[in-house]
Formats: sequence, structure tokens, C-alpha cells
Amino acid sequence: MATKKSRARSRRRPLSRDRVLQAALRLVDKAGVESLTMRRLARTLGVEAMSLYKHVASKGEVLDGLIDLVVAEIDVPPLGTEWRHAMRARAISARRVFLRHKWAAVLMESRLAQSPVRLQYANAVLGLLRQGGFTVPMAYRAFLLIDSYLYGFIIQEVNWRFDDSNISQVAEEMSAHMSPADYPHIVETMGHVMTMSVEGKLGFVYDTEFTAGLELVLDSLGRLRDTQGPQSSVLESPTMSADVVQREN
Repeated sequence: MATKKSRARSRRRPLSRDRVLQAALRLVDKAGVESLTMRRLARTLGVEAMSLYKHVASKGEVLDGLIDLVVAEIDVPPLGTEWRHAMRARAISARRVFLRHKWAAVLMESRLAQSPVRLQYANAVLGLLRQGGFTVPMAYRAFLLIDSYLYGFIIQEVNWRFDDSNISQVAEEMSAHMSPADYPHIVETMGHVMTMSVEGKLGFVYDTEFTAGLELVLDSLGRLRDTQGPQSSVLESPTMSADVVQREN
């Protein structure tokens, strides 16, 4: 239960949806998204759990609100930016945001609610690709490919057991189950990772590998754009016709 002191603070600072979401963000950043309950969130705010429901209808709405806060932190270059520069900058910004909020990449792909924040974000990315010369199908493919790479890299990075502080211990644990005779390629790769750790470069390696992979993706998309067919007529029509919607349904 909330203490008298925390309740007094709460009365001095009125509860609001934004305040609830910001408190939830701090909580999940510190303890993980699995730690989020309405009761625990209420305690951090110094209020009773029922008070939260005046501002958020459910835990699901809190989760969707958290995704909005994270998406809003991602920098998307303005229209008019050259497409490759824009996609690179957007992906690098998204990675930095997801590293600040290590729970967000998985949650974002599991929440289906399409809020104005998420819709504006996707619309801006697609707009940059369309302006960069991609047809509608190719813009969709490019968006999907870049984000598949981005989310896959992030999920591995945030769950990777190695960092400069524990690499020796983890390597020792792994070497107990591996011999160079049986697993020569893993052992030599572990040696490379160990060298990077000794030099204090593991964080740098993650940055380098992410950028290198991203450039490969962008190279491929550039070739795809240059060999694609004529521009789709959807470019001239911002809305889908009723017969197209009927056929898709």
C-alpha cells in the first residue's frame, strides 16, 4: 500500500496519463517488462491501483503507451533526405533507442495496436523510400528487410552473454564443454572475441558489425531499386480504391 508520505506527494502532483507512462517506462527499464503490474506501478507513484484506471484502461494500454514513448525517441530524417542516408540514420537511431530500452524491440513487434505515433513513424519511413524512387512493393520490402535486420541484431545484442567485464568467465565456462579438435571454428572465433575484450573493444565491435551489416542491406536495396519496374500508380492515389480493399478482404 502507498505510504502517507507518498500519498501526500501524489496529491501535490496530480496524476496524468503521461505521468503514469513515464513511471512505467522507468520501472521496465530498471526491472524488465515482466516486472510491470498495475499494483506495482501504482506503488511507484504513491497511489492506489484503482487510481490508474482513470488514466489508462488496462495494462495493455500501458504497454502500448510505452511503445509510443520509445518510438517517439527514434529520429527519422525529414522528407527530402537522400533515401540511403535516411535509412542509415533511422536504423542507427533506432538501435541506440532499443539499447536504452532493452525490452522494447521484442515488445514492439508483439503489440498490434496502431497508434498515431506508430502510424506517423511508419508513414515517414515509407515516404522516404517512395521519395527515394522505390515502388510501393519495393518500399514495403525495403522497410521489412531493414527492420528484420535491425530487430534481429538488437535481440542478439541485448541477450548476448559477453561483455568486457565477464568475457573471461564465460569463455572459461564454454571451453569446459568444447575442445579445439571437436569445435575448431568456434574456438578460433572465441579467441577473436577474447582479443577484442582484452583490448576493451567489444562495444566497438558491436557498433562496427551493426554498421557493416546495415551497409550490406542498403547496398542490396540500392541494386533492387535500380532494377525495379515502373513506378506504381498508387503513388498518385493516397487512398486505396474500394474495389482493391474488397479484393484484399
